[in-house]
Amino acid sequence: MKTAVITGASRGIGSEFVVRLLDNGWRVYAGYRQDMHRLDLLENENLFTCQLDVTDNVSITAFANTIEHRVDLLINNAGVPDGRWRNIKEIDDEWALDVININAIGPVRLVRSLYDKMGGKSLSTVVMISSLMGSIDDCHSGRSYAYRASKTALNMFTVAMKKEALEDNISFLILHPGWVKTRMGGENAPVEMETSVDGMMELIGKHTLEDSGRFVQYDGVDLPW
Repeated sequence: MKTAVITGASRGIGSEFVVRLLDNGWRVYAGYRQDMHRLDLLENENLFTCQLDVTDNVSITAFANTIEHRVDLLINNAGVPDGRWRNIKEIDDEWALDVININAIGPVRLVRSLYDKMGGKSLSTVVMISSLMGSIDDCHSGRSYAYRASKTALNMFTVAMKKEALEDNISFLILHPGWVKTRMGGENAPVEMETSVDGMMELIGKHTLEDSGRFVQYDGVDLPW
């Protein structure tokens, strides 16, 4: 049985990944920050839930210590939006640093804590849930300063880590789920959550070590950096 680890797993895209993987026969370790939300409704002997704060190394270590199996798939989904400040003068620098801490450095902490449980004789895949808003080439409208910067930083962390991880049989996949109709995306988002996760699951299933570091949209379209 393969083992997956998912952060930000209590609702939205994270919880949908949990459901899909359990249905496909995976063992799933699901991290949630405060409330379990949808996880509370799932009954499956292969689901293991644990509170997880991706900004706290003590919390991350405790979470990693609950995982007694080799990790085949790590989905770093935990993240937050920023304040969408209307102009430069409104930028809250403390919150901006918090956004970068959660969205960019949090996933790095998870990779570091689980690194020795991944790779080896068979491939482990690390999925970073990023965003097209992290693309410097695509930043036409500006604003969303901290969110954009956090996802750009996440992309760079990932590409840098992939170089070192190749020899350990650990591959990285950077995914843009689209503008998805979730609590974070809002009701006006054009992409249904099921459609987004369908596409990302297909990309994960096809991913290889040779593709490590690919930045791609849920529908298979490669994205500009």
